[in-house]
Amino acid sequence: MKKQTAFALVLVSAAVLGPPHAQAQVIPYGTIDNAVEYQDGGAGSVTRAVSSGLYATVYGFKGSEDLGNGTRVNFQLEQGFSGVTGAATDPAAAFNRLAWIGVSGNFGEFRLGRQKKPEYLFLNNEMDPSGVKSIASPLGNFSDDSVRSSNAIAYFTPTLHGFTGQFMVALREEAARPTLVSYNAAVRYVNGLFRAVAGYERTGKAGSFLEQRVFRAAASYAVGTVRYYLAYQTERKNDGSEKRDIYAVSAAWRATPANQLSLMYGHAYDRTDGADHAQQVGLLYEHFLSRRTTLYSAAGLIRNRNEAQFSLDGTQYSGVPGAPGAHARGINLGIACKF
Repeated sequence: MKKQTAFALVLVSAAVLGPPHAQAQVIPYGTIDNAVEYQDGGAGSVTRAVSSGLYATVYGFKGSEDLGNGTRVNFQLEQGFSGVTGAATDPAAAFNRLAWIGVSGNFGEFRLGRQKKPEYLFLNNEMDPSGVKSIASPLGNFSDDSVRSSNAIAYFTPTLHGFTGQFMVALREEAARPTLVSYNAAVRYVNGLFRAVAGYERTGKAGSFLEQRVFRAAASYAVGTVRYYLAYQTERKNDGSEKRDIYAVSAAWRATPANQLSLMYGHAYDRTDGADHAQQVGLLYEHFLSRRTTLYSAAGLIRNRNEAQFSLDGTQYSGVPGAPGAHARGINLGIACKF
């Protein structure tokens, strides 16, 4: 009788509790990056407090649920804000930077929602020592393209013989034109100290037939404590208003485990009739106080020609406006903490 009673209790418990739940995990995270900056765009100078001088100031949540057999459901939500004022980067959006859910496993990973394009999520850290961030990065200051897509479907391949790839399509929200607004592909190759990346993007503008095409490629190689970078980016618009090639060369010297100095040079070549070229030299120093906290100083000098008006843009803010053909110069000193 006791055995029958115990067996009955086990059956009742199984019916009530159901099968064991998969293990789920949610992690809050963020970065606060504030700096004091001096900039002169050529039409006047300013000294100001800025946020996101090197890293984007954000808060967010990321999580995953283990479904078993190496398969997981993943998600990420991220909002940008100012560490100087506390204001949201986009007050109209609860999570203006990232809002996606996906599934990963031995087959790779699929994501659906608002996310970074492979051209930037995948390539930026391979293009120059700053990850195409801060006023020191010529690639960041000369490029004219968007970083994220809404309504996006992305696929990330597994790594095979050093190669990995990412592919994305983004859909329009307009009922009258329910076609693709953009597609994006990027490939990366890593072999020891050598890295190479390439990516292509074609993006349409909502409500018009204007399209932008961007191709990027870069390679880097480490020799001792120095990594050298070569990068190229081309931007074209189908109405002929933009025909720009960007060439960049840079190097990062890890002098000690706690100190890194990066030197960057870039040239923006305008192939329209205006010939609005520009050159920039950038310098970035990083002192790693810990694994999470960094002191940094970034500096940049842009030489605009003809009608060019490139400015020194931070990672999440615009530079000081200047005059056509004027030089832009600036330097900042900041601290960033990741939590």
